[in-house]
Amino acid sequence: MVKAPSSLKTHITRLEMTAPPKASLPMPINIQTAIMRTPDIPLPFYRYLYRQVGARWQWVDRLRMTDENLAKTLHDKRNNISVLYVNGAPAGFYEYFVEDEDTIELSHFGLIEHALGLGIGKWFLLQALYAIWTVNPKRVTTTTNNLDHPRALQLYQMFGFSPVSTGLGIVRPLSDKELLALGKEG
Repeated sequence: MVKAPSSLKTHITRLEMTAPPKASLPMPINIQTAIMRTPDIPLPFYRYLYRQVGARWQWVDRLRMTDENLAKTLHDKRNNISVLYVNGAPAGFYEYFVEDEDTIELSHFGLIEHALGLGIGKWFLLQALYAIWTVNPKRVTTTTNNLDHPRALQLYQMFGFSPVSTGLGIVRPLSDKELLALGKEG
């Protein structure tokens, strides 16, 4: 009998920013980068990115969605996904959702493990924020928790986000059965 993974308690921080970032960072040197918007992202590619970026941080929600629900979410005209490529290979992505004319949520942001430590995380987040602010929202929101990268909260605050609330949550890691099913798909 396979034992189900233990649920993880998490401390959630909700943040918002009400003005575009003032920071400016140069493009990383000696690294070829490209950021491409992906309006009709194929589900297997999205799941690959989501898993590669989020596995270390216990991102599981989108992996549990059916194809129909995931397609409905990703291909909603209010949802925007852009993929970072480094030296020709996918290296991360950001995703934002236009909630209404005033509010945009940065719903996902991260790098694939091979891109960590290259000095592009801050630059990539800044590019995501620049893209979001071109839509002219009144505020941009995001959420992080203590299972995310240890410097995530600090990085968001560095670029102008302020915490607006905190709370507790539960994350149920993927079971062996779910991981096996993902392996068969991809």
